[in-house]
Amino acid sequence: MLSKKTKYGIKALTYLARQKDKSPVQIATISKSENISLKFLESILLTLRKNDLLGSKKGKGGGYYLLHEPKDIQMTSVMRVLEGPISMVPCVSLNFYEKCDDCPDENKCAVHSLMAQLRDSSLEIFKNTTLADLCRC
Repeated sequence: MLSKKTKYGIKALTYLARQKDKSPVQIATISKSENISLKFLESILLTLRKNDLLGSKKGKGGGYYLLHEPKDIQMTSVMRVLEGPISMVPCVSLNFYEKCDDCPDENKCAVHSLMAQLRDSSLEIFKNTTLADLCRC
Protein backbone atom coordinates (compact mmCIF):
# COMPACT_ATOMS: atom_id res chain seq x y z
CA MET A 1 0.00 0.00 0.00
CA LEU A 2 1.22 3.48 -0.85
CA SER A 3 2.15 5.50 2.22
CA LYS A 4 0.58 8.90 2.89
CA LYS A 5 4.08 10.35 2.72
CA THR A 6 4.47 9.23 -0.89
CA LYS A 7 0.91 10.14 -1.85
CA TYR A 8 1.29 13.65 -0.45
CA GLY A 9 4.76 14.00 -1.93
CA ILE A 10 3.43 13.26 -5.40
CA LYS A 11 0.55 15.68 -4.87
CA ALA A 12 2.98 18.42 -3.79
CA LEU A 13 5.30 17.76 -6.73
CA THR A 14 2.44 17.92 -9.23
CA TYR A 15 1.26 21.16 -7.63
CA LEU A 16 4.72 22.67 -8.09
CA ALA A 17 4.98 21.35 -11.64
CA ARG A 18 1.71 23.06 -12.58
CA GLN A 19 3.00 26.49 -11.59
CA LYS A 20 3.39 28.52 -14.76
CA ASP A 21 6.13 30.87 -13.60
CA LYS A 22 8.16 28.21 -11.72
CA SER A 23 8.80 30.62 -8.84
CA PRO A 24 9.08 29.32 -5.27
CA VAL A 25 5.81 28.38 -3.57
CA GLN A 26 5.30 28.64 0.17
CA ILE A 27 4.59 25.45 2.08
CA ALA A 28 1.35 26.91 3.46
CA THR A 29 0.04 27.49 -0.07
CA ILE A 30 0.70 23.87 -1.08
CA SER A 31 -0.68 22.60 2.22
CA LYS A 32 -3.95 24.47 1.83
CA SER A 33 -4.39 23.70 -1.86
CA GLU A 34 -3.67 19.98 -1.53
CA ASN A 35 -5.24 19.50 1.93
CA ILE A 36 -2.03 18.21 3.52
CA SER A 37 -1.00 18.82 7.13
CA LEU A 38 1.55 21.64 7.17
CA LYS A 39 3.90 19.87 9.60
CA PHE A 40 3.80 16.61 7.61
CA LEU A 41 4.32 18.47 4.33
CA GLU A 42 7.38 20.26 5.74
CA SER A 43 8.99 16.89 6.42
CA ILE A 44 8.13 15.55 2.97
CA LEU A 45 9.45 18.62 1.14
CA LEU A 46 12.63 18.54 3.18
CA THR A 47 13.20 14.93 2.13
CA LEU A 48 12.64 15.85 -1.52
CA ARG A 49 15.04 18.80 -1.18
CA LYS A 50 17.75 16.66 0.44
CA ASN A 51 17.45 14.25 -2.48
CA ASP A 52 17.86 16.97 -5.14
CA LEU A 53 14.30 16.95 -6.47
CA LEU A 54 13.41 20.33 -4.97
CA GLY A 55 15.18 23.55 -4.25
CA SER A 56 14.21 26.10 -1.64
CA LYS A 57 14.57 29.81 -1.13
CA LYS A 58 14.33 31.53 2.25
CA GLY A 59 12.80 34.87 3.06
CA LYS A 60 10.27 37.04 1.26
CA GLY A 61 9.23 35.39 -1.98
CA GLY A 62 10.69 32.14 -0.73
CA GLY A 63 9.40 28.62 -0.82
CA TYR A 64 10.00 25.40 -2.71
CA TYR A 65 10.49 24.88 -6.44
CA LEU A 66 11.40 22.03 -8.79
CA LEU A 67 15.09 21.64 -9.59
CA HIS A 68 14.35 19.79 -12.84
CA GLU A 69 11.80 20.00 -15.61
CA PRO A 70 8.74 17.83 -14.88
CA LYS A 71 9.50 15.75 -17.98
CA ASP A 72 12.87 14.83 -16.43
CA ILE A 73 11.53 13.61 -13.07
CA GLN A 74 10.79 9.88 -13.29
CA MET A 75 8.47 8.30 -10.79
CA THR A 76 11.16 5.72 -9.98
CA SER A 77 13.18 8.52 -8.36
CA VAL A 78 10.22 9.89 -6.43
CA MET A 79 9.10 6.45 -5.26
CA ARG A 80 12.56 5.44 -4.06
CA VAL A 81 13.09 8.71 -2.21
CA LEU A 82 9.73 8.71 -0.45
CA GLU A 83 8.71 5.06 -0.29
CA GLY A 84 12.03 3.24 -0.26
CA PRO A 85 12.42 -0.03 -2.16
CA ILE A 86 9.96 -0.55 -5.00
CA SER A 87 9.82 -4.30 -4.51
CA MET A 88 7.50 -5.77 -1.90
CA VAL A 89 10.05 -8.23 -0.53
CA PRO A 90 13.78 -7.63 -0.06
CA CYS A 91 14.91 -10.72 -1.99
CA VAL A 92 13.84 -9.17 -5.31
CA SER A 93 14.93 -5.60 -4.64
CA LEU A 94 17.42 -4.20 -7.13
CA ASN A 95 18.80 -1.53 -4.80
CA PHE A 96 18.06 -2.95 -1.33
CA TYR A 97 18.55 -6.70 -1.81
CA GLU A 98 18.50 -8.99 1.22
CA LYS A 99 18.22 -12.75 1.25
CA CYS A 100 15.13 -14.08 3.02
CA ASP A 101 15.96 -16.08 6.15
CA ASP A 102 13.22 -18.63 5.48
CA CYS A 103 14.07 -19.37 1.84
CA PRO A 104 16.66 -22.06 1.06
CA ASP A 105 16.58 -21.50 -2.75
CA GLU A 106 15.30 -18.29 -4.37
CA ASN A 107 15.24 -19.97 -7.79
CA LYS A 108 12.60 -22.43 -6.59
CA CYS A 109 10.60 -20.00 -4.46
CA ALA A 110 7.11 -19.22 -5.80
CA VAL A 111 6.90 -16.00 -3.76
CA HIS A 112 10.25 -14.80 -5.14
CA SER A 113 9.13 -15.48 -8.71
CA LEU A 114 5.79 -13.71 -8.28
CA MET A 115 7.32 -10.70 -6.53
CA ALA A 116 10.01 -10.38 -9.21
CA GLN A 117 7.28 -10.17 -11.86
CA LEU A 118 5.41 -7.59 -9.80
CA ARG A 119 8.60 -5.55 -9.30
CA ASP A 120 9.35 -5.61 -13.03
CA SER A 121 5.83 -4.48 -13.93
CA SER A 122 5.90 -1.70 -11.34
CA LEU A 123 9.35 -0.54 -12.45
CA GLU A 124 8.20 -0.41 -16.06
CA ILE A 125 5.31 1.87 -15.13
CA PHE A 126 7.39 4.08 -12.82
CA LYS A 127 10.26 4.37 -15.33
CA ASN A 128 7.89 5.36 -18.13
CA THR A 129 5.93 7.88 -16.09
CA THR A 130 7.27 11.35 -15.39
CA LEU A 131 5.96 14.19 -13.30
CA ALA A 132 4.89 15.86 -16.56
CA ASP A 133 2.75 12.82 -17.38
CA LEU A 134 0.97 13.08 -14.04
CA CYS A 135 0.11 16.74 -14.34
CA ARG A 136 -0.02 16.96 -18.14
CA CYS A 137 2.38 19.90 -18.19
